[in-house]
Amino acid sequence: MKKFDVVFKNGKIVTENGVEECDIGVADGKISEIGKINAEAKIVEDVSNLLVLPGGIDAHVHIDQPSGPDVEMADNFQSATKSAAAGGNTTVLPFAMQEKGQSLRECVENYHKKANGNLFVDTSFHLIISDPSPQVLGQELPALARDGYTSFKVFMTYDDLVLNDEELLKVFEVAKNEKTLVMVHAEGYDAIRFLTKKLEDEGKLAPYYHGLSRPQIVEREATHRAISHAQIVDIPIVIVHVSGEEALSQIKWAKEKGIKIFSETCPQYICLTEDDMKGLNMDFEGAKYVCSPPPRDLESQQAIWDGLIDGTFDIFSSDHCPFRFKDSKGKDRPGARTSFKWVPNGIPGVETRLPILFSEGVSKNRISLERFVELTSTNPAKMYGLYPQKGSIKVGSDADITIWDPNKKNKIQQINLSHGSDYTPYEGLDITGWPIQTWLRGNKIYDQNEFQVNKNLGKYISRDFCML
Repeated sequence: MKKFDVVFKNGKIVTENGVEECDIGVADGKISEIGKINAEAKIVEDVSNLLVLPGGIDAHVHIDQPSGPDVEMADNFQSATKSAAAGGNTTVLPFAMQEKGQSLRECVENYHKKANGNLFVDTSFHLIISDPSPQVLGQELPALARDGYTSFKVFMTYDDLVLNDEELLKVFEVAKNEKTLVMVHAEGYDAIRFLTKKLEDEGKLAPYYHGLSRPQIVEREATHRAISHAQIVDIPIVIVHVSGEEALSQIKWAKEKGIKIFSETCPQYICLTEDDMKGLNMDFEGAKYVCSPPPRDLESQQAIWDGLIDGTFDIFSSDHCPFRFKDSKGKDRPGARTSFKWVPNGIPGVETRLPILFSEGVSKNRISLERFVELTSTNPAKMYGLYPQKGSIKVGSDADITIWDPNKKNKIQQINLSHGSDYTPYEGLDITGWPIQTWLRGNKIYDQNEFQVNKNLGKYISRDFCML
């Protein structure tokens, strides 16, 4: 008789293809049987009246990343991946960010040193290309792609990261040759600089004006330009953290033309608005909500929902980029109270991503359970070369499983979160539906607000190429 390490009994199994009431047998960290199981098992987990979903894959997180002089991110790999596990995730994909003048290989090696032995969940790295030198493009990037680093990000804004159009095209060309997938932060650098100076000259310096310095039009223009460059080189790209209807309109146009464009959005664009950056009275509290692109208006919120519902968006990520609010190396860095441009851009969200989309999407009947799984697990796995090892419940896949109570009501509160930040931008948000257990390769790592392991079981995963 077959023996299992774990058997999940009587659950409702949710995949991108449907919902089925059955059991799951796990052996050696893999799903080995799905159906009615009456065999021996070391652990029998009764999940009656609960949902059994593939572990969440957050494909866009920033962890322990250089953020400018005298600025520190609030999360290291241990705190970020612990927070991810508490939020129902079993895999996260952070960025190894190349600094100007730095070898890309050296950058990757440094990130491995930070991550090794400090992972509650599995991880794999995207690369960030900030210095596309002949050495990087001709040798380092192709070699790293062949080593399983099959996606990388480029920026169309930020002083230390922006690439000009020629550089973008050169990077795209390497991506085409190596079959890697390019993620694009699409905001127009020169327009933002122009608007920022104009606002500062007018004395408009509070965090709220961060949003006015990066209006939808600069995101729309950059999105169109990125798509045009992708057309010229003939490669697929991902437009990340899409915030509103104007950028989304460019993506819809491209998809209707048959151009291979993927798109991503995040919780801040369905839960926050530009008014949150006003704080209590146009004060510094608004800095808690400063991120790029910034939250938009209610009309854009609805446009984002429309894109989640109709399939325009392929994935839903957190863009977790945490800073502490009450910290001179965080949001309150030197100069931040004198101008919005000095406020570090980014908000925490890896632990709250899944509950927010489940509550606002599934519980409010905006999207189906299957669409939820597709956006948060299956499509990220396929897009970034982790499927079928990750992203679905099927025989042979890693036993990465999250147990959900669809009726559990909760309130998001900073006091209950595991991230390194000292606040959450979603404080007080009512949630219906919550992940109550997280299993990584058949190991229970989180159960009802308690971590179940005294050592970090996460490991680094080398990836294949995009499968979408």
